[in-house]
Amino acid sequence: MCGIYGMISLTGEPLRHPDVIEQMGGSLRHRGPDGHEVLRSTDALIGTERLRIIDLNPRADQPFSTPDDSVWLACNGEIYNSIFLREAASDYPFRSHSDVEPLLPLYLRKGKDLVSDLDGMFGLALWDRRTRTLLLARDRAGEKPLFYLEIGNEIWFASEIQALLTHPDSSRALDPESVDEFLALGLISEPRTIFRAIKRVDAGTLATFRGADRSIHRYWDPSQFQPTIVEPKTARVEMVRLVENAVAKQIAADVPIGVFVSGGIDSSILASLAARQLGPSRVHTISVEFTEASYDESGDAAEFAKGLGSHHVDVRADEASLREAFDQVNDRIAEPIADPAVLPAFLLARKAREHVTVVLSGEGADELFGGYPTYLGHALAPRFNGLPRLVRQGLIGAAGLLPSSTKKVPLEFLLKRFTDEAGRPWMERHLRWIGTRLAPESWAVTGGASQKFRAEIPAALDAVTGAMLLDYKTYLRDNLLVKVDRACMLSSIEARAPYLDRELTAFGLSLAPSLRVRGLTSKWLLKSAAEEWISPAIIRRRKRGLSVPIAGWINHGLRAEVDRLLDSSSIETSGFIDPGVVSRLLGEHRAGTANHARSLWPIIVLQRWTERWTKTSARAS
Repeated sequence: MCGIYGMISLTGEPLRHPDVIEQMGGSLRHRGPDGHEVLRSTDALIGTERLRIIDLNPRADQPFSTPDDSVWLACNGEIYNSIFLREAASDYPFRSHSDVEPLLPLYLRKGKDLVSDLDGMFGLALWDRRTRTLLLARDRAGEKPLFYLEIGNEIWFASEIQALLTHPDSSRALDPESVDEFLALGLISEPRTIFRAIKRVDAGTLATFRGADRSIHRYWDPSQFQPTIVEPKTARVEMVRLVENAVAKQIAADVPIGVFVSGGIDSSILASLAARQLGPSRVHTISVEFTEASYDESGDAAEFAKGLGSHHVDVRADEASLREAFDQVNDRIAEPIADPAVLPAFLLARKAREHVTVVLSGEGADELFGGYPTYLGHALAPRFNGLPRLVRQGLIGAAGLLPSSTKKVPLEFLLKRFTDEAGRPWMERHLRWIGTRLAPESWAVTGGASQKFRAEIPAALDAVTGAMLLDYKTYLRDNLLVKVDRACMLSSIEARAPYLDRELTAFGLSLAPSLRVRGLTSKWLLKSAAEEWISPAIIRRRKRGLSVPIAGWINHGLRAEVDRLLDSSSIETSGFIDPGVVSRLLGEHRAGTANHARSLWPIIVLQRWTERWTKTSARAS
């Protein structure tokens, strides 16, 4: 695990700002405090800040170069099949036991096709000095980040955006489409970023830069998988095998291992398998304790850990600690993150770092195996729409009369969202279910999200499969994985997601809808397989997920800060959204007539983030 960064002159001319390389590294040191190295020439600099996970000896510090110094490599992440890659290059003079170094002989044999052979999570940069070619690539799911900035004949790249903002000529003008998407969905879909000049390398792609030539090659596309009919017993056996193999691969490390646990099914499976394979005494479990009872799952997590025999610790998330996390995240990460779960994730990671350097996390299980309530909603929508019109109207009216609640995912919230949107086409319905609920007329819309995403989802897919694929390609990739990576790396801890294993992902994407959602049971096949590892009580437990009681926080602990950020003059100055809309939403929220936390939070985050990272209006040219 590393923070990687560099600057390349594609024409061979001397770099204009080589002295900035140390500032770039300093901005990423939280990603790798154990080692710092830079490969240098007049026209190319590549650096890493290393977090030592595999082969703790400094000889394994990156960047790596070939024996003749013709190819340079830096890679952030973990390559789980590195042993096999090393065996295939037995004649190569390795200097270390690093999981990254085998990529060099692999490149010498296969060129840019090397990425297809990699099993792992990675953001890599490879500079071939012979052909003056720069390769930038990311893993299939997009677990590890990689950004780049092109100015003149130079390409600058880095694991996080703030390293690119060190460029003296880097523009901080915001991208209007990205701002609009952030306000609508609470995320920014790749390859765009909040900054117009800075781009992301797409997940599952290889970007090539050579002279004036630019190319993007998608080496893996989740849309290629079609649902296949598999007998449930056969599918269950395969699920058990693949999950066990995924965990076995991802617990490989020369440092202690932990698991973020909630007491729910996804994390309990990971912790149980890690304990089976390593022994309970070698596994640390970490959970978060909320002061708001409807959000707190620490009791379930502690009970599970006691039965497992792991070393268990809790971290308390009260208003004071959440406020500290809010400031840390916005001050240190040059991306606005609308998911409030980034705050307890940061607190979890900071506590975990006292005990471990690697943690397993459950990202991907819901998107691949059908865990979100929205998927049940899509399955039930045709039945609701088939009811007589008067019956539907009566149910919609009854749901609207239910009082608003600030508790976590209250029944009234789910019923209102379902009945309000069930009659829409599935993609429009899904985007409204997962979105911020800010009315499009509130801001200067530059494009429709549904039209953009419709082109990425095969038209023949049913609503449940289509919604899960859409979530995999947006919500997971552009929100959850961003949240986990940034929150964990702020505390110099590596997060791994076994459910995003290459083979397990391909299996999940190919499942028929009936093996994911069956009747009123979500995540049906994973729950069936889970009987091998965890108790029925955990399998039956209602999904709650990691979140933050922001509805009450807006009215109480964060009240003064919210009032400052959402003041009409501040909103008008930033130019993101109509001040009158914000005033109305906040007024209704404070009065308790509606819970607008989901709509207000991305505005609060964007306002706070803008103060720290740019003084430029979103509409600036």
